[in-house]
Amino acid sequence: MNRLILVCAILVSCVAASASDPQNRPRIFGIAYVRILVTNVDKASNLYSLALHAVPPPFGPKTPCDWCERAPISVAMSGKRLGPIVLEVLQAPVPANLLREIAFSTDDAKKLRDLLLKSHIAAEKLTKCGDDPCFGTVDPENHRIIFVQKISNPAIGITGAYPSFPITSPIIHAGFIVRDRAATEHFYKDILGFRPYWHGGMKDKEDDWVSMQVPDGTDWLEFMVNVSPDTDQRLRGIMNHIAIGVPDIHETEKLLRAAGAPVNEEPEIGRDGKWQLNVYDPDLTRVEFMEFKPVQKPCCSEFTAAHPGPKP
Repeated sequence: MNRLILVCAILVSCVAASASDPQNRPRIFGIAYVRILVTNVDKASNLYSLALHAVPPPFGPKTPCDWCERAPISVAMSGKRLGPIVLEVLQAPVPANLLREIAFSTDDAKKLRDLLLKSHIAAEKLTKCGDDPCFGTVDPENHRIIFVQKISNPAIGITGAYPSFPITSPIIHAGFIVRDRAATEHFYKDILGFRPYWHGGMKDKEDDWVSMQVPDGTDWLEFMVNVSPDTDQRLRGIMNHIAIGVPDIHETEKLLRAAGAPVNEEPEIGRDGKWQLNVYDPDLTRVEFMEFKPVQKPCCSEFTAAHPGPKP
């Protein structure tokens, strides 16, 4: 029996190692889009439109958003599209997490799906997101994750005829509540190849936030841990959030206020040493504006990967 257990353990370890091996795993570049549930699409559109127009080109006001509000994102779902943000009307009962799905860009959706299946991870059938091959899955916390294949070189950015999805996005991270940190880290790190970026908390020796960066880019997921299971929607909206990268938080604040965005907080330096500013949509989902690089030493841990920057 002990020998059988040892053999099984070795097989599991080999599967994990093979999955995270860059030679076997398709590249994962960054966040392609997020789908957010809202009670009123028109009201929410006002906030998210202002949010996207407070960032530099190609997503800001100086460049037309030629790829906004096209046909439904996928054959199975519809929603109003604002570039990399898709708004969908939520249905009763209201879910705890209003981030309906987070999509990542990859260079080979089929191969990535096959890798997940070999790792005993359920994956939906390959379909189309706009014109691009894609598929969906769920992580150990039941967060819906989409992988969208980008044919073009992701370093080029938005070019030519404008693909059905932007190759790059102003969203530099998305966060959600995580109860089982070990299982979630195993999925993203060992299976998909995500890498540690930073971790910290309200107290120096406790982790409340764990950041895992995509393997082939600088975007990241932020695991919001130590959240009470019976927390209210207000706090859940703070935890389940998106972050938009900006070069200057104070200039961003000026643009948002001048445009009439509901800015009810002041910019502040977070525990990671970066300037940030929060606004909230009508359903209390947090939209965090964050400078790309820290301006002071972070608490708790050092950064262990490259910082994001303005995207082409």
